[in-house]
Amino acid sequence: MVPRRRVRYRDTVVEEMDLPMILRRAPEICLIDELAHTNVSGTEHAKRFEDIEAVLDAGIDVLSTLNVQHLESLNDHITELSGVRVRETIPDAILARAEEVVLIDLTPEALLDRLRAGKVYPAGRIDAALNNFFKIENLSALREVALRQVAEEVGAKR
Repeated sequence: MVPRRRVRYRDTVVEEMDLPMILRRAPEICLIDELAHTNVSGTEHAKRFEDIEAVLDAGIDVLSTLNVQHLESLNDHITELSGVRVRETIPDAILARAEEVVLIDLTPEALLDRLRAGKVYPAGRIDAALNNFFKIENLSALREVALRQVAEEVGAKR
């Protein structure tokens, strides 16, 4: 495991992925969470997917995670479904570069249970999440979008 590095941003210290350390270490494979994450100013790239491209360009395989609402081409549709404009998106070309996509399907109820248990966000963010984006209707719609997206990808690759 590569420890996160501490980056000063405005009046606080933020922990971010340590891209230079990963590149120096040069593992065969690297697990990098949150493909659509926006990095704090002062790091090598503005977005995590750009960090991942650098890791891939260095010959290191990457396993990453992505929520369907972060796909740029689906942004307008997700806004219509949820009433929330997702700001952290990735270009679809990033997903297209993947050799394999695995859908982790979780029922909306199970996801809400995980959220309430503090397994998704810290305690201070749970109520806001439950009252905004993470409503049962939104999660059901997002699940349907994810299943359709994977079906289209499978069909296209056939």
